[in-house]
Amino acid sequence: MRICVPNETAPREQRVALAPDSVGRLIKQQKLDVVVERGAGLRAGFRDDAYEAAGASIAPDVASTYREAQIVAKVQPPNADEIERIPEGATLISLMRPGHDASTVSALAQRKVTSLALELVPRITRAQSMDVLSSQSTVAGYKGVLIGASALGKFLPMLTTAAGNISPAKVFVIGAGVAGLQAIATARRLGGVVSGFDVRPAAREQVLSLGATFIANELADSSAEAAGGYARAQTQDEQTRTLTAIGNHIKDQDLVITTAQIPGKPAPKLITDEMVASMRAGSVIVDLAAETGGNCTCSAPGETVHRNDVTILAPLNLPSTVAFHASQMFGRNIFELLKHLVKDGALTLDKTDEITGAMMLTHDGQVLRS
Repeated sequence: MRICVPNETAPREQRVALAPDSVGRLIKQQKLDVVVERGAGLRAGFRDDAYEAAGASIAPDVASTYREAQIVAKVQPPNADEIERIPEGATLISLMRPGHDASTVSALAQRKVTSLALELVPRITRAQSMDVLSSQSTVAGYKGVLIGASALGKFLPMLTTAAGNISPAKVFVIGAGVAGLQAIATARRLGGVVSGFDVRPAAREQVLSLGATFIANELADSSAEAAGGYARAQTQDEQTRTLTAIGNHIKDQDLVITTAQIPGKPAPKLITDEMVASMRAGSVIVDLAAETGGNCTCSAPGETVHRNDVTILAPLNLPSTVAFHASQMFGRNIFELLKHLVKDGALTLDKTDEITGAMMLTHDGQVLRS
């Protein structure tokens, strides 16, 4: 069975779907033939010879990469040209942005491609090792603190110097999912005084375990947690109380990292223009929810905005900026998924399986969900 790994063509994408370590495991353990397009891993720090050492074949061009492939592994959704190159009846494993581009899903169905959206890996225990969103959120949370610290005109840690003592910076993380917890851990390692907020009561213990303080305990409600461990959309009254709590706390913070997102919906607006105006001059906000609209009303996706002497960063595709390790983690997620899908050398695509069925967008020429 042949799996191909093409170059990513999407803007700003530096990752590769499979790093050499995962390629080697697929070849040895799953007995797959792996074909990698020349240079596919170079932007992530993986040369072609590393793939060859792992047992992969290097295809000289895009056409020979896709030729006779039964499985296509990608990071970003395919564009129209890439869809035409996928052999009919093949299986595509990729991020797909479900709900955002019905035309891509329709085109895949027309080519009778089975498409599995990595965003839809169910949040169940036996699928944790396949969860791309969690692995890449870890990268985003880490890098978000680094770019925020770089933009901040202050040290994060307390320092004792010949010029006197320097007080530590105050860091506030909104949202304590995977990205938020990694941001808290990173800010703590860098020496900041860290606080966190989430509406889910289970997040409180996790925030405290990392050495941060948890604000507005009274707002944490067990009913705020929806299926899969995500926060549900709040009522108007809940939103008002949440914004009040954040507004009271944010005015004394130096660096704010926002990570709150709701699957399938625009990110909740948790930092208003008025809150930004109340913050200290020189403060920095890093909005990690920029790709789904942002948590700050001042955010401009992909841009840096200066408002009321506050810098608001809204980076896109942060995991791609840590491409080496992000690709390794992404590839290990795909490897674990393929362990589930490949049985005795054959690909098993069972729509009734709780993992496979949840991820499937197209199959046998039909659109199952878009």
